[in-house]
Amino acid sequence: MKKVFLMLFAISTLNLIAQPDSAPKLPYCYEELTAPDFVKAVKQSAGVCVLPMGILEKHGPHLPLGSDIFGSRKVATTAAEKEYCVVFPTYYTGQINEARHQPGTISYSPDLVWKMLQETCEELSRNGLKKIIIVNGHGGNNDFIKYFCMSQLHTPKDYVLIFFQPSNSPETEKKIEGLRKTTTGGHADEMESSTLRYIRPDLVKEDQAGTQSGKNQGRLAEIPYQYTGIWWYAQYPNHYAGDATKTSVELGKLIIDSKADQLAQLIKKVKQSNKIEELQNQFYQDAANPLNTKQ
Repeated sequence: MKKVFLMLFAISTLNLIAQPDSAPKLPYCYEELTAPDFVKAVKQSAGVCVLPMGILEKHGPHLPLGSDIFGSRKVATTAAEKEYCVVFPTYYTGQINEARHQPGTISYSPDLVWKMLQETCEELSRNGLKKIIIVNGHGGNNDFIKYFCMSQLHTPKDYVLIFFQPSNSPETEKKIEGLRKTTTGGHADEMESSTLRYIRPDLVKEDQAGTQSGKNQGRLAEIPYQYTGIWWYAQYPNHYAGDATKTSVELGKLIIDSKADQLAQLIKKVKQSNKIEELQNQFYQDAANPLNTKQ
């Protein structure tokens, strides 16, 4: 009888120990959280929210319109698996005027693009997510996002906005170069097509990659010392830069994992540090009384 009791006690003890591991894992995707779980998520994430940003545009003749969305989302969710944060639903209200001539492009007005991002940040802050990290998958958004970040200094904000800036280590760069088969690129090229083969191979039409040219047409090469909004169209009218006839899943996974690792490091650091908030608040105080700023 004593042995039976000890056995039952041992089993019940093991069950108690196992319960925390079998408890449901808190989702990191914003749209998957219930309202009560959202409160827990804000606390567990230390108020960190990653906003994956992309666009809807042509990606050569072989990739889906939402390629940038798939890419930024995969980087964000992979990082969230490593370091918990809240991942906002895919965001595609960005800058894409340069592709308005191509089918499928959704190009909102500049005013709406600005207001959508501004109000999204304000709404995230109102809901307790005070540290917002933008992960961008579309090159045409880069200048817009940087200027938008700078604009947040114009009036005091109760949140901080961070633009994720990945960079490859020499070791990773060497691995990438070892896997690459082409030397040109920039849009829907070998690199981007490889990431889509890793993320959504069912959407990649490899046999169509060579049906259009991704070469730089250089149609403004005769005019030096200038920048004009039509530059991309002048160089790449097919909205395709590079050669995606040779790609690999291994290369795509390496690119995504490298960015996700760096993003996870950034999330962890932002959760631990309030340095950006402290400096931003000090700036707001100094900006309100510039004559009192120490010279």
